[in-house]
Amino acid sequence: MPSVMSILIWGGMFNTEFGAINQLLGTNIAWFQSVTFARVAVIVVNLWLGFPYFYLVSSGALQAIPSELNEAAAIDGATPRQIFSKITLPLLLRILSPLLIASFAFNFNNFNLIYLLTGGGPKSTLDGDIAGATDILISYTYQIAFGSFTQDLGLASAISVVIFLLVASISLYGIRKSKVLESFV
Repeated sequence: MPSVMSILIWGGMFNTEFGAINQLLGTNIAWFQSVTFARVAVIVVNLWLGFPYFYLVSSGALQAIPSELNEAAAIDGATPRQIFSKITLPLLLRILSPLLIASFAFNFNNFNLIYLLTGGGPKSTLDGDIAGATDILISYTYQIAFGSFTQDLGLASAISVVIFLLVASISLYGIRKSKVLESFV
């Protein structure tokens, strides 16, 4: 529920006439009528929603890395750049790999953001396609199933299965490549 409220508040802040962002910038940008500005708005809101979680997990992961490793490397003559690239970053990536994989799967299916902020638009009615400039596969599937005059539930179901297979295979590849589950086997 908090993310839904945040998205709706951001939608109001991007309002062309009364939005806080346009008032701050001193202009009248039509955020949801322009393809470029609509995509920028989606990226800004997605970053806003995801940053606290990433920050919390990343700071916890950094604190979990023993400081003795960095001290030993510094005593051995390693530069701060070498300490970061050879010790801190590999340990951090090992801890954060599941988070990165889960965030990929979440963002791939981030229906709430698209539906509540832009509705998938702006849409070009000249092309005859129902996909908008900010649609992702899951919101496009929703439009196919429920949003058009010719509701095609079979096609929407098939696309949903393909989305699942795509996200599952990329996630499994990422898990195997990161060797996160190696310690559990």
